[in-house]
Parts: sequence; C-alpha cells; structure tokens
Amino acid sequence: MTQAAGPPVPAPAARPSPQEIEGYKRAFAEDGYLVLRNVVSKDGLSQLRTRILDEFERARGTLFQGGGGLMAGHLNSFPGEGARFIYETLIDRGIMDVVKAVFPKVVRGPNVGCNLNLPGSVVQHYHADSNYFTEDFVIVNVAVVDTDLVNGAIDVLPGTQKKFYPFWRFALERASRRTTRLPMQQGDILIRTSNLWHRGMPNRTNVPRPMVALTWEAGGSQLEDPFKRDAGKITFHANWYRPNFVGRLRERTYIAAPFTYDAYRFVRSLAGNKGYSR
Repeated sequence: MTQAAGPPVPAPAARPSPQEIEGYKRAFAEDGYLVLRNVVSKDGLSQLRTRILDEFERARGTLFQGGGGLMAGHLNSFPGEGARFIYETLIDRGIMDVVKAVFPKVVRGPNVGCNLNLPGSVVQHYHADSNYFTEDFVIVNVAVVDTDLVNGAIDVLPGTQKKFYPFWRFALERASRRTTRLPMQQGDILIRTSNLWHRGMPNRTNVPRPMVALTWEAGGSQLEDPFKRDAGKITFHANWYRPNFVGRLRERTYIAAPFTYDAYRFVRSLAGNKGYSR
C-alpha cells in the first residue's frame, strides 16, 4: 500500500543555522531524502517550463525513437543556460550548505539535467541511480511545475539507501512495501541520495511534466561551466535504452511485458553486484 510522505521540512527563511542543518542531516540519514518547500522562484520556473516545452515541440519530429523518449515516456534533457538561476538560488538561500552537510562528497558545480515525463508514460521499475552502492552521489530535484499523483510524482522507498540491495534481495524482502509518493508544489526541492530506491510514475495528463535534476556524480561536473553544456541550449537525450534497433526492441519489450525485465534483473543480480540498479 502506498504510504503518505512524512511532513516536509520547510525551507529556512534565512540561511540555515547549525542546529537546522543538524536536523536536516538526521532526517536525510534516516530516510535518504529531504523535501524543502518554496525554495525557487515560481516566476522563473514558469518561464523555464515554457522554454523547455516550446523546444520539445520544435524538436519532437527529429528525436530518436528509442531510449525512453517517445515510447516509455521518460525523456532526459538539458534545460539550458536559462536554468542557472536555480543553482544560484540554492547558493543564495544556503540550501547548498545543507546539500554539502548531508553529502560531503560535493566538491564542484552540479551536472545539470531535466526529466521530461511525457503524457501516457509508463511506470518505471524500482531502481537506484548509483551504478554501484559505493559510488553514491547526491541529487537535487526541482519541481518546475506542481507535481502530483496525476502527472507523475516520484515514488520513493525511504530507508532503502541504508544497505546494499542486489535485486534478488530487494524482491525477496519485498522492499517495495515502503512505497511513498512525494507530491511537490512548484518551487519545492527534493534532496535525495542516489542509493535511494525509487521509480518514475505515469503522467496521466496531456502535458509533459519537467523536473530539473542537479547531480554530483564523482563530486560534480568536470565542466568549467556546467550550464554551458550543449552551447547552453535546451537539448533532449536518451534515457535508459539506447536510441538504436536493439534499444527500441528492449524498450518495446519492457512496455509490453515488464515482468520480463524484473526476471532479467533478478537473475543478473545473483551473479554480480550491479543488478540492483536499473
């Protein structure tokens, strides 16, 4: 049964005090995530949403046909230089102090991305974003629009970041019983560890739902200015499956018979230590 998320932590009105940061650290260590409310400018996010969706409409006819784009409905993208104000806000409001406190491995600027959850998307398999348990990193998701149970609010499994889960163990222990949906309002942020199990959920509206993601794999971006990636322009990229014949075949199989992918992950996890991720 889906659980309701615990009460979100209000974002500090000023830079967080040492006592507030300690509270954030305890909550993050316990659940693997924090939700902070009303952090980023709604006006700025509304303008960013318009630019992303306009560019998606212009690019739709030229996009690949595989990679989670136009079939499974979970598309990766780069939100462009226009998303810089989000990171600047996190610095100005002291939120980056919180990020670095809960995850000291942050040493550089973020990798900048955006998930575009398309109308008619399918539910993802539960997964962690780390390739390996020891290669964890921190993620800051920003709600570009109000995100609810209808347009695909993320489903997380609190506490699953605490130990290594090969997929066979995840399945046998029925860890998915911890299911917790996290609706967010425009401007809210979700800070989570990459070792937290979660899944993207279907968008049952007729409008794509963007969600910005700032991530710090291996300490952060190797680029001098991560917002200058792709010449600072909004671009769209494959998600999960390669944009080729094999990728399209795998994606169609995943959509038509999702249990086959779970079976594959279960068997693969018996022989190695990577089967717990996607």
